[in-house]
Amino acid sequence: MLEISNLCKTFNVGTINEVMSLQNVSLSIEDGSFVCVLGTNGSGKSTLLNAVAGTFLTDSGSIILKGKEITKWPEHKRASQIGRVFQNPFSGTAPGMSIAENLALAAKRGRKRGLGWGLTASVMSELKSKVKVLNMGLEERLETPIGKLSGGQRQALTLLMSSWLKPDLLLLDEHTAALDPKTASKVIELTERIVNQGKLTTLMVTHSMQQAVNLGDRIIMMHQGEIKYDFRGEEKKRLKVPDLLALFDELRRKDQIDPAVAELLMREYV
Repeated sequence: MLEISNLCKTFNVGTINEVMSLQNVSLSIEDGSFVCVLGTNGSGKSTLLNAVAGTFLTDSGSIILKGKEITKWPEHKRASQIGRVFQNPFSGTAPGMSIAENLALAAKRGRKRGLGWGLTASVMSELKSKVKVLNMGLEERLETPIGKLSGGQRQALTLLMSSWLKPDLLLLDEHTAALDPKTASKVIELTERIVNQGKLTTLMVTHSMQQAVNLGDRIIMMHQGEIKYDFRGEEKKRLKVPDLLALFDELRRKDQIDPAVAELLMREYV
């Protein structure tokens, strides 16, 4: 369903700040799969999501979604097929517009809007029933500017908006990182329900190893722009948080060894 082949991206090329964020990343995600992406800061996990979303064009490689190569597509064109929820609860919505207006725009994503999509009584009734499933009482506040809501309420609505038209791919970029634990738990519960009910193909970046263990059917661990581990099926089901911590420690220890020193150590045992 999503085919990523040999994706490379380097930022600040030719400067002292040059960073190879993606190094020949290849990844195949099946239709309906829920993939969690783990990694330390700077590992390339958010860069991978941004590359798929079209936030920037990659240096090389290809991205194929539902049989269509979207590698060179601009971000707004990809938005017709890709839903996304950002880490910042204030991203992905128009804060000065009401809940109803934001939802109406989401319902028209990727379509010609013209002048006939006003908030009629029937449209408001549909929006109310959709929002009611969030169990936050927001169905009675559809006229409230979305910028006046709490971070958790906004993330819940953004999740609803991004999945409204059942996108080919849903991208979740640490969408609970800015929330308090209780609110984050509610948003994660809603995430699991929406993804499972819609059978949405999902790529979720998270710092939470507990979330990665509990959610989805696959875990990918990135490090220095590469995919180092890929767990799925029974192997993924057996994984516990201590297992993931051990893998992170192993990667960190390797980083602390200078390449030249590592080569000398290897010679000692050859």
